[in-house]
Amino acid sequence: MINNLDAMLKRKNNLFRGNERVRSKKFSLVLVLFFLALLFMSHGKWTGRVGHNPEIAKKSLAGFGLHELFRSETEVFGMLTYFHHSTMSSEENLKLSDGSQEPANVIKRSFGKKIQAKNFQSVTVDDNNVRWFITEAGVVSFNGKKWSLHNRNKQVPGSDLRDMAYLYKPAGRHLLLASPEGATLAALPVGKKNPADTYTVDNSPLLSNNVISVALGRNSIAWIGTDKGISAVRNNEWLDYDYRIQYPEELFKNYPITALATSTDGDSLYAATAGVGVVRVFRNNVDAISGASEYAQWGPIYLPSDNVYSIYIAPDDTQWFGTDMGVARHVGHNTLANWTVFDTDDGLVNNFVQAIAADNEGRLWFGTKGGVSVYDGSNWISFTENNGLTSNNVLCIAVDKGGVVWIGTDNGVTSVRDGEFTQYN
Repeated sequence: MINNLDAMLKRKNNLFRGNERVRSKKFSLVLVLFFLALLFMSHGKWTGRVGHNPEIAKKSLAGFGLHELFRSETEVFGMLTYFHHSTMSSEENLKLSDGSQEPANVIKRSFGKKIQAKNFQSVTVDDNNVRWFITEAGVVSFNGKKWSLHNRNKQVPGSDLRDMAYLYKPAGRHLLLASPEGATLAALPVGKKNPADTYTVDNSPLLSNNVISVALGRNSIAWIGTDKGISAVRNNEWLDYDYRIQYPEELFKNYPITALATSTDGDSLYAATAGVGVVRVFRNNVDAISGASEYAQWGPIYLPSDNVYSIYIAPDDTQWFGTDMGVARHVGHNTLANWTVFDTDDGLVNNFVQAIAADNEGRLWFGTKGGVSVYDGSNWISFTENNGLTSNNVLCIAVDKGGVVWIGTDNGVTSVRDGEFTQYN
């Protein structure tokens, strides 16, 4: 009996050791698979896909000449694009955290008692490196030492300003301002006695007094977006409207312009709209505005949404379009090729992109309703109120002559220099 017990214990021990070897092999296999998964995840991720909606593409848009609209789709449509999503190295000048903790280098300053403004919705920088902002209180400037409110010139609208652009002319420096009263050309520094002229339907061929956005190209063309269409003036000569058949007044009434940006030479204009994507027009050989049909239809393309709220045209003419569902990048001038979409799966902090700018290092800054994301062509990094923003609702971004990034929000301004944040409110 004892011998039988010894035999049973021996078989049990052998079985136990066999099971241990099996469990050890399984555990090793699990470890290998785990580390392979980590390696794959650290190397990158696939972007989401955006495709062509054939049901919409077959229909014209109320007879406006736009025959293709494009929406996000879940089905695979062509080749996927590969991007690396990680954190910038510590050697970069931009030293930002991931939004999880408050950085130590945040400086807080005040505008002063004379400026009671919170919404900083448009920004530009002049040749003297003065930063100019549009606010609910009017035009505000910062010269590096002092904030000033420019509300003493009665020829300049003091409220409900929408947009602005900086213009240098031989006669001096000017701001072109958009408002419901027209397009105002105001000489800097927008003082009480500085001249200011407003283009209206009564004194010019402007299509409407309700001006929504403005843009200026290098060739001195002033592009003016209204609720009835796009106007343009160059050296006091207004361009004719050759695009009206292609883009009638009703289109801009139903799908208002949200932002404007010019090509690098200033002869072409990209107009973002709320509902029909991007309209493109250009100055033709007879000084008239023509519609660019190959770009106006924009299809089939990879726009994540037809609601576009911001545009940035890079020095190499690469086009960036911010929508309420992410960012689209278009490289080159072939309408049907070289489109890429970025969203929160790729690194954006929020998909509603309201502002785009590039810093002196070539990095793209995207202002969203949930903070700011920075993209260097390979890597993404984001920051929010936890990192130094005065608000996560970013309305405008510009970079000054010294490389400082200025971020306008609905609760003041944040400047960023070499990773140091300065809050103004």
